[in-house]
Amino acid sequence: MSTPAVGGTASSLRADFMKLLVEQLKCQDPLDPMDNSQMTSQLAQLSSLDQLESMNGTFQQVLATQQRLQAAELIGKTITYAVSGADATTGRVDGVELSDAGIRLKVGDSTVDLADVESIAP
Repeated sequence: MSTPAVGGTASSLRADFMKLLVEQLKCQDPLDPMDNSQMTSQLAQLSSLDQLESMNGTFQQVLATQQRLQAAELIGKTITYAVSGADATTGRVDGVELSDAGIRLKVGDSTVDLADVESIAP
């Protein structure tokens, strides 16, 4: 049986654990069975891992929503930004673009990554 990759999802770890458990049960000595407390402890750890993974996904969604709201609040405000080490530029935010690449602000004829914003003025 292969070892699960580090950083695997909780569901893949659970599936691997169940495969391993079934193999252990098939091969165990009937006169010296597996300790139930260890198995219960491992199942509880897997359950906790699954819940943590679910919470992480929820927190990522909340963060993405919060970033979109913050970007929308910049419309009409003047920002100072620097792109790729160039000198800082100032401009008024006319709109927001949401894409797979991230959140970008429309400033005149330019688009600016939200991360490139250095300051905000009313």
